[in-house]
Amino acid sequence: MFVAVFGSVEQGIIYAIMALGVYLTFRVLDFPDLTVDGSFVTGGATAATMITLGYDPIIATLCAILAGFIAGSITGILHTKAKINALLAGILMMIALYSINLRIMGSTLENGIGRPNIPLSNATTLFTEISAFWKSLGIDDAINNMLRGIGFEQTPNTWGTVFFMVIVTFAIKFSADWFLKTESGLALRATGDNKKMIRSFSANTDTLIILGLGLSNALVALSGALIAQYSRFADVQAGVGMIVSGLASVIIGEAIFGTKSVMRTTLAVVCGAVIYRIVIALAMQIKIFDTGDLKLLTAVIVIIALVLPRVIDKRKEQKRKAKRKAEKLAMLAQAKKEGETIA
Repeated sequence: MFVAVFGSVEQGIIYAIMALGVYLTFRVLDFPDLTVDGSFVTGGATAATMITLGYDPIIATLCAILAGFIAGSITGILHTKAKINALLAGILMMIALYSINLRIMGSTLENGIGRPNIPLSNATTLFTEISAFWKSLGIDDAINNMLRGIGFEQTPNTWGTVFFMVIVTFAIKFSADWFLKTESGLALRATGDNKKMIRSFSANTDTLIILGLGLSNALVALSGALIAQYSRFADVQAGVGMIVSGLASVIIGEAIFGTKSVMRTTLAVVCGAVIYRIVIALAMQIKIFDTGDLKLLTAVIVIIALVLPRVIDKRKEQKRKAKRKAEKLAMLAQAKKEGETIA
């Protein structure tokens, strides 16, 4: 159980980068961007293809980020310049990326025909390099020996991945916090709140939307590239339902930790992604569920996360109304009693 939860935490921290990208579009820009399902695979496909062709994993990952930025920017252009509905623009780009991703992965073959997946079993990835460096420090043995002494029979192979991803994810989180407080970031947030108002200050909302969508999908593609290297496998179907997972992370985080400030909200999104993965892992331990129920579980978790806060708020409001009513009745009773005493 401990190893399963630990694996969920590892994955959750990587998927948190994707959730931050979803947060930028759905919460900051108020843009229902379905490009995510395609750009996630684009990141994984680009990184896996370049690694297979012999490129350094860092360069491959950076190229994946660029590919995601381009995909998101095209969605923004379709919406702002071609005047296509936001939802439809995302759907069109998601469909187009399916074929593009097949072509990207097919470039590893001599005939260039699209292929649906790329194995990275024997390839050098970011995580193999991190694991090798981390093991040379001897920290894994110290931590695992301590856990075995406490009573844990099974321990993770390496702690390097989780420590590395915590650093990377929080670096991105703090960068997002900083950006959203800059002039461009404030204009981006204002565009999501009220386009007419920000246009009155001579801001170019079209450029801001394209920039926001580009940055969002760049983060999504980065997450896809890291997941492909983590799982040692890139697949064209890996992005199916990814937008729902991202929304689940955002909603769960906001419901638990609140949204009083940008820094708190981005932290909530990161924590929400980890919690979501842990919940999924624990649910899959129940015998009645199998891997085919994963999407159903995701839908149920999102529904609960959406409905539960409203139910709680409604009950709190009912209690407040009942309390105010009781106080008014008490005041009326006291005033009546005082009036009878005077009489």
